[in-house]
Amino acid sequence: MAERILGVDFGDTRTGLAVSDLLGMLANGIGYVNSTYMPKTADMVADKAKELGVSKIVVGLPINMNGTLGPRAEHAKEFAQMLAEKTGLPIEMFDERCSTMAAHQILNLTDTRGKKRKAAVDTLSAQIILQNYLDSKR
Repeated sequence: MAERILGVDFGDTRTGLAVSDLLGMLANGIGYVNSTYMPKTADMVADKAKELGVSKIVVGLPINMNGTLGPRAEHAKEFAQMLAEKTGLPIEMFDERCSTMAAHQILNLTDTRGKKRKAAVDTLSAQIILQNYLDSKR
């Protein structure tokens, strides 16, 4: 069954976005939304989900390296709940450990620096979260 999935790397300032292809094989980074106010961020992500016609949203869950859930994870869960209420879509939380670190490693390899790097890291993190999610479903 063909379905498009939106991947979200929720952040305090920038929230990275990625979308899957219809086959659920590849995640593509599609940018980010800029907002420091959670309800506004949820509205912007909900609008993007509607625009893209996604049937599910995957939100990165920042689990601590020791496997515990800290304040960042609770914040992400709160955001996911808000998104579920605004979109009516199923929301899945997915372990995002190391996604930002992996994004920084990729950006180091491509020698991406400065403002370009700041803009790219959240999008790339969302793409990595979604790709890991897609891979886990195969």
